[in-house]
Amino acid sequence: MTTDSKAAAPSVPAATSNQSPLHRPAGTGATYLGPGDIYRFLVTGAETGGGYFAMEAIVPPGGGPPPHIHRNEDETFYVLEGECDFLLGDRWVTAGVGDFINVPRGAVHCFSNRSVSDTRLVVTFSPAGIEHFFTEALERAAGPDQAPLTDNHDEVAARYAKAAPRYGIEFLID
Repeated sequence: MTTDSKAAAPSVPAATSNQSPLHRPAGTGATYLGPGDIYRFLVTGAETGGGYFAMEAIVPPGGGPPPHIHRNEDETFYVLEGECDFLLGDRWVTAGVGDFINVPRGAVHCFSNRSVSDTRLVVTFSPAGIEHFFTEALERAAGPDQAPLTDNHDEVAARYAKAAPRYGIEFLID
């Protein structure tokens, strides 16, 4: 046995996707508006071979969905700015800048911005597909700088409720 200070590099499997590398400049990507929230698509399933979908979420004070379950995908959150409270099963945690949240499929969760300023998150779903839920349920922004809508809560809630079963989402609203 010889002692060699240079260990062999692990073998890396060849790429199995026909997808191309992607650069999406800041502030670009399809943008959708919820009641106060802004969701900017960073990469879609069409761009990842169905592997995952990621979006930037800007959530104003008081924003966030009700408790729900995703049956088809795992979800992660990475806090870029601000602070946000997350319901993870039956406990609440507060996440700040640099914190990461992992929610496996089937777990009850939600997030709520209970602070006084916007929270900015990167949200990732694996596998992809749920982006179609957002395109169906939310309003497409006319441009990248369009202000969030504040008067469409009931309309968006009705579209969420109608579309959710097709995407394996169960909202737990009393």
